[in-house]
Amino acid sequence: MLDFKITEAVKISELPTTVDLDASKEELEDELRSTRKKLGKLQDTLYAHGKYAVLVCLQGMDTAGKDSLIREVFKDFNARGVVVHSFKVPTELERKHDYLWRHYIALPARGKFGVFNRTHYENVLVTRVHPNYILGEFLPDIHSVEDIDDSFWDKRFEQINAFEKTLVQNGTLIFKFFLNLSKEEQKYRLIRRLNKPEKNWKFSPGDLDERKLWDEYQRCYEDIMNRTSKPYAPWYNIPADSKPAARLAVATILLEELKKYEDIKEPELDSEVKAKISEYKQQLENE
Repeated sequence: MLDFKITEAVKISELPTTVDLDASKEELEDELRSTRKKLGKLQDTLYAHGKYAVLVCLQGMDTAGKDSLIREVFKDFNARGVVVHSFKVPTELERKHDYLWRHYIALPARGKFGVFNRTHYENVLVTRVHPNYILGEFLPDIHSVEDIDDSFWDKRFEQINAFEKTLVQNGTLIFKFFLNLSKEEQKYRLIRRLNKPEKNWKFSPGDLDERKLWDEYQRCYEDIMNRTSKPYAPWYNIPADSKPAARLAVATILLEELKKYEDIKEPELDSEVKAKISEYKQQLENE
């Protein structure tokens, strides 16, 4: 598998949206089935070990394939071992707290995977493209869009980095995936939604309004990765023009990186209990 990790400053226009894995669609899907089964078994061990949680963050433009990736990558997990949160427009309750609150309360417990479908990065992405959204947070020092200057965003990035560092220091392993879709492929997928009646419900006229802001979103994503891809919480650029390739890339990265944590093992039975296993079996068989 190629190295998709962001380890230095990048220009988003130079990051690939396609990748040649030298395999057919069927071969990619077969490899994914094998990889996700191994991931599912690893999660069972992670649960028994009980010291780490795993947070998977997915970001990408509309139609990048986040929903289907979650479905296909985590299909072989114990249902109790993975929790998915899809963050949309903040609710009235959520707006009464700081912008990280709703993400904090959705974090996975030790032993579990948490998947954020759109993440806390929306707070330096959508709000940056549409700064008027910040006014809905009712911040003490923000009275108009003019108050939202570069120092505001600098502070918010510092807060996000501190948030993630705190999580990692307390046992959460963070993986951040940017599903990098080309503008041409997005156009194809939007047209497909319109052409297929069973897909129409996914389309919103607002998708076209946001598409007009493509370049601005790309600049924001570039800034996000350059400011927040840290050794303790790296970003991965996942070429997303091919859904099968993107799914396999994410699953493979998760498996390979988690296998590096050699301390993730099933706990040993208490020595006294272990010594009496035969006795316990005999008791059950003699019932």
